[in-house]
Amino acid sequence: MTEVVLDASALLAMLKGERGATKVAAVIADARISAVNYAEVVSHFVYAGMPEKEIDAMLDPLPMTIVPVDKAIAQLAGRLRAATAGAGLSIGDRVCLALGKRDGLPTWTSDQIWKSVADALQIKVVVIR
Repeated sequence: MTEVVLDASALLAMLKGERGATKVAAVIADARISAVNYAEVVSHFVYAGMPEKEIDAMLDPLPMTIVPVDKAIAQLAGRLRAATAGAGLSIGDRVCLALGKRDGLPTWTSDQIWKSVADALQIKVVVIR
């Protein structure tokens, strides 16, 4: 299986059983997610009122790799702002794209707008739905 980088939206789709969930579930063992995007997922469930222990019990068993955001990823994410500003991408979006660009891996998201910047960034974007 090919390794992939997951956006928070892709992981959330899988966890919530939304459209595209089966696609993400099929690659979860070969997936990586930035610590920033992982935090977005955690914060989504905290905001929804899920107890912390339940969140941890749901996320901890997932066989994906959580990648720390180091200086190189942070710099690349910052440099992507000019090319992504018109699409309204957030810092979390740019961190995900930066990880994919750095590692030469496709980034998976549920956000269609990413396709509009993929070619300019020379990053493969897979929209799960």
